[in-house]
Amino acid sequence: MSNKVLIISDNLTQIQNFVELVSHPKYEQFAFDYAYSHNNKALDALYKEENWIKAINVKDAVDDLIRNYQLILSLHCKQLFPDKLVDNVRCINIHPGLNPHNRGWFPQVFSIINGKPCGVTIHEIDSELDHGPIICQKEVPIHSWDTSFTVYNRVLEEEIKLLDSHLLDIIKANYTTHVPEEGNLNLKKDFNKLCEINLEDVDTFQNHINRLRALNHGEYNNAFFIDGDGNKVYLKLELIKG
Repeated sequence: MSNKVLIISDNLTQIQNFVELVSHPKYEQFAFDYAYSHNNKALDALYKEENWIKAINVKDAVDDLIRNYQLILSLHCKQLFPDKLVDNVRCINIHPGLNPHNRGWFPQVFSIINGKPCGVTIHEIDSELDHGPIICQKEVPIHSWDTSFTVYNRVLEEEIKLLDSHLLDIIKANYTTHVPEEGNLNLKKDFNKLCEINLEDVDTFQNHINRLRALNHGEYNNAFFIDGDGNKVYLKLELIKG
């Protein structure tokens, strides 16, 4: 078995956390290579002069990846892995959602809105989005005062904890999997549809609050409405636990 592992990530925090995690002596026998998506301008500006991490277009690099790796980890990688890659290389996804609930885009956003469980799932990648046999997972609670941002940060923390517990066995293929029910899938278009608030919508106050806090994510401007003069007005909701 090859001792080379490729980690592809578009999340700066998790790249840093993973590098720290595998600095433990128990991982000395393995060689970790790192990559990020070729169209990630933020990481490219940060890392383009570095030689320990590289930009990669997974679709164009399939043959090289098959030739050089027996294990690839997707850690918030924003590229879809082609069928040819997942059919020839063991590919594992660290997904910030509790499969099979709210697979796809921004799981915590949809969990706040639809009440489905949120968490972390580590699973083998197949030809469908955030799909495939589950290796391990952990639920992350959502509190009434949470926003998308606060839930997401707890999910990131739980990802590293789950990797810390299972990474060695994952590398050695020393695990069993189970196939979940199909669940539901949310795409980018579903998120975009949530962002525009119709001022004529009638609903419970709870549902209005849930939608706004689900769209509240740090400095990002997500929720908005169009006023009578055609102005686009962004909304943010502050929740303070008493």
